[in-house]
Amino acid sequence: MDDVRHDWSREELATLFALPFADLIFQAQTIHRRHFAPNEVQISTLLSIKTGGCPEDCGYCSQSASHETGLKASKLMDVSAVVADAKNAKQAGATRFCMGAAWRSPKDKDLDAVCEMVSEVKSLGMETCVTLGMLTPQQASKLRDAGLDYYNHNIDTSPEYYEQIITTRTFQDRLDTLEAVRAAGIHVCSGGIVGMGENEADRIGMIHALCTLPQHPESVPINMLMRVEGTKLADAESINALDFVRTIAVARIAMPKSFVRLSAGREYMSDEAQALCFLAGANSIFYGEKLLTTPNPEAHKDRQLLARLGITAMVP
Repeated sequence: MDDVRHDWSREELATLFALPFADLIFQAQTIHRRHFAPNEVQISTLLSIKTGGCPEDCGYCSQSASHETGLKASKLMDVSAVVADAKNAKQAGATRFCMGAAWRSPKDKDLDAVCEMVSEVKSLGMETCVTLGMLTPQQASKLRDAGLDYYNHNIDTSPEYYEQIITTRTFQDRLDTLEAVRAAGIHVCSGGIVGMGENEADRIGMIHALCTLPQHPESVPINMLMRVEGTKLADAESINALDFVRTIAVARIAMPKSFVRLSAGREYMSDEAQALCFLAGANSIFYGEKLLTTPNPEAHKDRQLLARLGITAMVP
């Protein structure tokens, strides 16, 4: 049965959000089992290869130059240091290594260094992913030639709510980069953040924008806002755990073959909330004690939780 659709309406997604919780989870889990092993998760590790000083004004981001968070800007890491971190991540069980740089868009000389990082990490037998801001088609092609597997560029929220979060680039700018990445033949990683003051209609709008793309992102990270002192959203009201699980479930139903990543915010979640997210169809996590600049559960806690749930790491 082919349940992959690109013609979802917002009304259909709203109907899913409104289902009784057990019915929604049952539907999401049924679809999940149709396309994935039910008790496996894909393990990724995320490294900040260039931290802070970003000229964008994303309201959630500790790395924005617009925010006084006490974070010191750093230069791009040396290739050898990145490769050493990738080796450690692989030994800890990660199969995908993600590298993030706080740029609006990369300069060509910096892109050359990132391409070398991609090639070296790829040679370790790991999947590679980078997030570098906006890309031109030429830059996307260069990353492809270096062996890049995934490019992350989140749309963050709905088109309607976007200007409340970011004013230095448009929602269409996000889509243009995704189009350049897709045209270059690189897998797309794109999701969003919930708990930024948006309402359910905005969560529907975010998923709608992703699931109506000509090709669904291969990875869809769903982040819970990490409230950082000094950012615009430091005092945002936290999202209810069950509303977060509903967002995971609807993303799974709307994008059946995508990896749905339980991403930032797990530090705030109970084991029970994370278990519900896995039940709702999440099948990817970031592994390691830091996500760029914010905390993540310690690796041994993740190992214990996955063992208790009978979940094993996916082998690519």
